[in-house]
Amino acid sequence: MTHKSNISIDVLLDTDRVPEQITWSATDSTADMQQKAKAMLLAFWDGSDKSALRIDLWTKEMMVDEMADFYYQVLMTMADTFLRATNHPEITDEMKAYAKTFLKRFKELQLKQNQ
Repeated sequence: MTHKSNISIDVLLDTDRVPEQITWSATDSTADMQQKAKAMLLAFWDGSDKSALRIDLWTKEMMVDEMADFYYQVLMTMADTFLRATNHPEITDEMKAYAKTFLKRFKELQLKQNQ
C-alpha cells in the first residue's frame, strides 16, 4: 500500500511581487498549523532534461547574516544527503569543509564592513 503526503507552500507577495511572507504545512508534520519561514530553497531533478529546477525565495525580513547561516546549514545538509545517496565520504568532507570556509569568510567580510 502506498502513502501520499502533501506539502503546501503559500507565498504572500507585495504589489511588486516581492515575498512578504512564506508559510508552509505538511500532512505528515506534527505541527497543527502553518509554519512561517523567512526563506526557502526548493529543487527538483528533471531526469529527462538532466537539469535542476529550483525556486529560491526570501522575504524582506530576511537579514544578510541570517541568509549566510541559512546557506551554511543548507550546504551541510546537502553534504549529508549526498553521503547517504552516494556513499562518498571524501567528497562529503570536502563539501562540509567548503561550507565552513564559506561561513568563516562571510563573517570576516561582515566584520570588515562594520569597521
